[in-house]
Amino acid sequence: MKYTKDHEWLRVERGLVVVGITEHAATQLGDVVFVELPEIETVIATGDEVVVIESVKAASDILAPVDGEIVAVNEALVDNPGLVNEDPTGAAWFFKVKVDDLSVLEEFMDEDEYNELVG
Repeated sequence: MKYTKDHEWLRVERGLVVVGITEHAATQLGDVVFVELPEIETVIATGDEVVVIESVKAASDILAPVDGEIVAVNEALVDNPGLVNEDPTGAAWFFKVKVDDLSVLEEFMDEDEYNELVG
């Protein structure tokens, strides 16, 4: 897995980049009560607001960590937003992105670097 400074994780599955938020981010948000996912086939650019998350504490946006096209979304989060708190780095992925070049992931932090960031 790779990590962003915005507390997102990225992993490659079958040539696609899967995006979610880290356990640290899920803990900071508190109990997640609502998730709004993007439409499939949406073309995104790095920094675009892609997902809206609302928790008992705050609302937050998930920003696109890479350029590409969204090819799948995790509909389970719409019906059960609490998955974000229960399994943030597994079942609670948000979307999958088709990117032109997977080498863009080399720019992101590895687990050790991320753990150093969050202390």
